[in-house]
Amino acid sequence: MRHPHPPQPPSPERSAELRRRFAEEARSERPDLATLCLLVGAEGDGTLDEPGLDAAQVELDRLAGQLPFRPGTPRAWAVALRDLLGGRYGFHGAGADYQRLESSLLHEVLRRRRGLPILLSVVWIEVARRAGAPVYGVALPGHFVVGFGAESGPGGGSLEERVLVDPFDGGRLLSRQDAEVLVAGATGAKLRPSMLEPAAPLDVVARVLNNVRAWAARRPEQSAVGLWAVELALLLPAHAARLRYERARLLVQRGDFLAGAGELEAYAEVVGAVDEDAAEGVRREARAARAMLN
Repeated sequence: MRHPHPPQPPSPERSAELRRRFAEEARSERPDLATLCLLVGAEGDGTLDEPGLDAAQVELDRLAGQLPFRPGTPRAWAVALRDLLGGRYGFHGAGADYQRLESSLLHEVLRRRRGLPILLSVVWIEVARRAGAPVYGVALPGHFVVGFGAESGPGGGSLEERVLVDPFDGGRLLSRQDAEVLVAGATGAKLRPSMLEPAAPLDVVARVLNNVRAWAARRPEQSAVGLWAVELALLLPAHAARLRYERARLLVQRGDFLAGAGELEAYAEVVGAVDEDAAEGVRREARAARAMLN
């Protein structure tokens, strides 16, 4: 089966501007989930210009305006969003969506009404939030869903007062048992209360970028996609140090041996403080990269 080619990237100048805005939004007091996901989309698709970014925000506003009333309970909100997005507009996901980079780009998910669980959840969250719903993302292991109701924690609602929905399945309302089955199917683990905590916007964006990196890692010819995804992830205020190692290896893979070797040596310095054997392994990789220059 041939996989669709990913979109062409933006120009270097456009990319630099997008990254500046992404870093600024990520470090703001209240990072905006839709804005960050659309900037990811613009980094992945050079055809997404400023009018296109604005149009995607307008579409989210338009969908929110289609909700006919302000439901009074979490369940009523969940049903209203399911009927609108899953029913009337047909937003959902399928197995084939995991093969497409577009399934991780918000503007494409809005256009195609198809995508990965986390991007469909972003649509649900952003439309519901604009309509005034008590809504949040729930990062279940292996499958992202959406919660309606008071967030848990001190003073938050009990699980019984909250409703989970699965946007990938058209917004199907999930029972506690349904959530247990999703987690068990993805990881073999049991559902723990901590898994139902609200996901912060930056955590959602980090997970979106993880999905893009995983997509690219399975396709060595798409190392450019992996590189922009890891570089955006490095702009998030909190990120794993290992991302620097991943970036260095991608640079070497793409033939930028000098820059890759330098990054590997810098990462080895960090790792050496806690694991000298691992650091020496990274230094060997750096030496091998430099040898490619000869």
